[in-house]
Amino acid sequence: MSGGLYLAGILSLRRRGHRWPLRPTILFFALGLGSYAWISFGFLGAYSSELRWAFTTRIALLLFAVPGLISLGLPIALARTALSGRPRRFADSVLGSRLVRLFGNAIFAPLFACAVFLVFLTPAAAILRDSPWSEWTITLLAPLAGILMVLPIAAHSVIRTGFFITIEFLLAFVEMLLDAVPGLLLRLNDGILDHAPAIIGRLPIWFPTAQHDQHLSGDFLWFIAEIADVPVLIFLFVRWMRSDHRESRKMDELTDEQMEELTQAHLRQHH
Repeated sequence: MSGGLYLAGILSLRRRGHRWPLRPTILFFALGLGSYAWISFGFLGAYSSELRWAFTTRIALLLFAVPGLISLGLPIALARTALSGRPRRFADSVLGSRLVRLFGNAIFAPLFACAVFLVFLTPAAAILRDSPWSEWTITLLAPLAGILMVLPIAAHSVIRTGFFITIEFLLAFVEMLLDAVPGLLLRLNDGILDHAPAIIGRLPIWFPTAQHDQHLSGDFLWFIAEIADVPVLIFLFVRWMRSDHRESRKMDELTDEQMEELTQAHLRQHH
């Protein structure tokens, strides 16, 4: 469906005499949708119900990697260019909605991911792995939640003050430690946390034991969660630089009289 909408946007531009660059199109289909297909229908998808590490790794990649790769195709820029009138206003209202702003908050996004990963420490993880309905639901909802976290960044639709960006930047370092907690607990705990029953029947020789499977799950989850925090920190740093440049430009545009008035108003607030 997303591929069809992307192609519809390109065709709409062509009918109006415009051309969409080839590079983002290739990135969208090859890396974005390609990674989704590889994760969902490849090894991780095939063994997700039998292997804990395949299950947790699949969800982590659908939540972090796939949305980031899809954003390389600039789908938001394509939609804003191809749409006009009421559809364009609807798209802008969605990007400016509270839900998108909440998921796109650099403070909320890592906390949401940490809360999802904490489920892997409970018996609920075994229930989710064993249910085909939950498997399909996760396949749809995990990348959707990730896209909601990426949308405001890709669309540059959220403007923060310098103070707020500084707070986000400091909290992001704290959240790097929080994101590591689920993976560390899975790696260091020798008890089977999800209490899943042992698989009955002949298993391939390369299948790990339940304990080693859980340890592998923690290793991959820890690695992916920490790597995923790096783009967040880079984005916050870039946004801080842009905010500082924007505020500096506003100050430069002030006349001497306006600057003096601001200075006097600031001094009166501290007396």
